[in-house]
Amino acid sequence: MQRSNLKRLAAVAIAGFLASTAQADDYAYTEAEVENSFFPYKTYTPEFPGYEPGMVINASNVDQFKDALDPGFYDHLKNGRFEMQTKKTESLELHPNYIKATREAANNPPKLSSDGLVENFVAGRAFPKEPDANDPNAGIKLAWNYQYGYNWGDNAAICPFYWKYKDMKSGKLERTIKWCFHFLNWKHRVNQDPTPEFTDNPAQLFRSIYSKADEPFDLRNTQLLIHRYKNDLKRDDAWLYLGFQRRVRRLATGQNTDSFLGTDIIIEDFEGYNGRVSDYNWKYIGTKNIFLPFHRHNELQLTEEHKEPDGFQYVDFGGTGDCFPKTTWELRKVYQVEATPKDPNHPLSRRVMNVDAQTFTIPAQAQFDRKGDFWKTFLICQAYPDKYHPLSDGSGVSIDDCFSVADVQAQHCTTGQFKGLVTPEMNPPQMFTVQNLRKSGQ
Repeated sequence: MQRSNLKRLAAVAIAGFLASTAQADDYAYTEAEVENSFFPYKTYTPEFPGYEPGMVINASNVDQFKDALDPGFYDHLKNGRFEMQTKKTESLELHPNYIKATREAANNPPKLSSDGLVENFVAGRAFPKEPDANDPNAGIKLAWNYQYGYNWGDNAAICPFYWKYKDMKSGKLERTIKWCFHFLNWKHRVNQDPTPEFTDNPAQLFRSIYSKADEPFDLRNTQLLIHRYKNDLKRDDAWLYLGFQRRVRRLATGQNTDSFLGTDIIIEDFEGYNGRVSDYNWKYIGTKNIFLPFHRHNELQLTEEHKEPDGFQYVDFGGTGDCFPKTTWELRKVYQVEATPKDPNHPLSRRVMNVDAQTFTIPAQAQFDRKGDFWKTFLICQAYPDKYHPLSDGSGVSIDDCFSVADVQAQHCTTGQFKGLVTPEMNPPQMFTVQNLRKSGQ
């Protein structure tokens, strides 16, 4: 072989080695970065000019805090729809096993494939490094951190779960549905046996959601089952069992963006975002201090309505149309992300998501219609697990405790009140099957 060709091959080999080394460095992370990701408030106190914890933000002073608010909730406050009671920022620390799994992956960290999937991932937070505005993949890395987050842990149940349809203008309560929702992670488990995954999983599922309505009578036994696959490029499978029809039907592609049972919610909204990462384009906007709904459940003024036999009480609602939870708000470190659907027929043009930097939940987001006009807010208040219910003590889960989807165009809202129980006994694997839909519906 000629010397010139040997030099050319050597140059290509060196370039390839340097590229692979640079890529490895891009995903590598240190113990200090893991510590900062999970315990940001050890060394950092969120601040904003003129803000003192405990103050109330309302129409009279909201302009002063516009840059510390989700754009949709700024609109609510500006128009006097509710008042925001603030509190001191606290650290909500996730389960030690989830943090441990993140640390253990540092020597061989997960990476993004060319088609935007996560490779070499076992469990924990896939990308714990601070997002970099110069990184074109910063947005999708944050999306994967949310997708593989410790939301409800390895499995949990919300039972009961009350949804209420409300006219925002009149405050009229139109309908109440009493549900039970169940969640199960098949893979990337860190706390409950089996870990890190179920071996009996021929379909290679990542996560399943099962729900069943108990009330009212006309919706009794209505059930929904969703299967999400490990391969994010594979479409979810979903089945609906309608109690009055007594049959199972598969949901067609696209129905996850239709109004679910006449609410202001779409299936894709569940838990903040219940779609595939590959369904959207993800843009990291920046790191900001934003007010998010975090509270100590047992220290709130709770409602007597639906009080449970064990004494558990639910979050109360107020404001315009009783559409806004009586929660508290903390100024927290937030990664703001703009998510744009790839499907041109999607009812949304974009979501502005405020991702809590410590828990990777999405407690507040604004949604915009196809024309780009502000349409809805979606709030999911987060409860500290050790001030909630005995079955959630020590769970290390940021507990979803209430939600509100407020449609400013239709002047309508759907609200939710949770009793979230982090316990495997309520979520056996056989529950998450089509056969169970038929059996439970009889």
